[in-house]
Amino acid sequence: MELHKLRPAEGSVKNKAKRKGRGQGTGKGGTSTRGHKGAKSRSGYSKKVGFEGGQMPLQRRVPKFGFTNRNRVEYKGINLDTLQEYVDSGRITDEVTLDVLVENRLANRKDLVKIMGRGELKTALKISVHKFTKTAKDAIEKAGGEATTL
Repeated sequence: MELHKLRPAEGSVKNKAKRKGRGQGTGKGGTSTRGHKGAKSRSGYSKKVGFEGGQMPLQRRVPKFGFTNRNRVEYKGINLDTLQEYVDSGRITDEVTLDVLVENRLANRKDLVKIMGRGELKTALKISVHKFTKTAKDAIEKAGGEATTL
């Protein structure tokens, strides 16, 4: 065993990266691989999100239009034919509440539910949800059911 042949144990050294900024003899001294001048050569440099090297960024090049109402209320729409399908399969009996809809995965707990008028309802159902369309309410009452708004 000689001093110049000493090596760390196999697998014990994890950092195999060249140490930068430790003199010209290392080959990674001087500018420490950062090149000369410019923002990238300075300490503390971090590129802003969406920065394209001074070119106008995409999110500023694309035209903006339209309007988004921040107070818009989104309803989960469920049609009458879907309810009739669930009645036929025996998953819904005589009463439809938010709990029943959540149980049958037609809506989530936090959803506002609106019954829509597509299809026809043959069964008398007692439905209580947040909103109904006029055609849906008429169809429910025509079938002998009851439409209650929460």
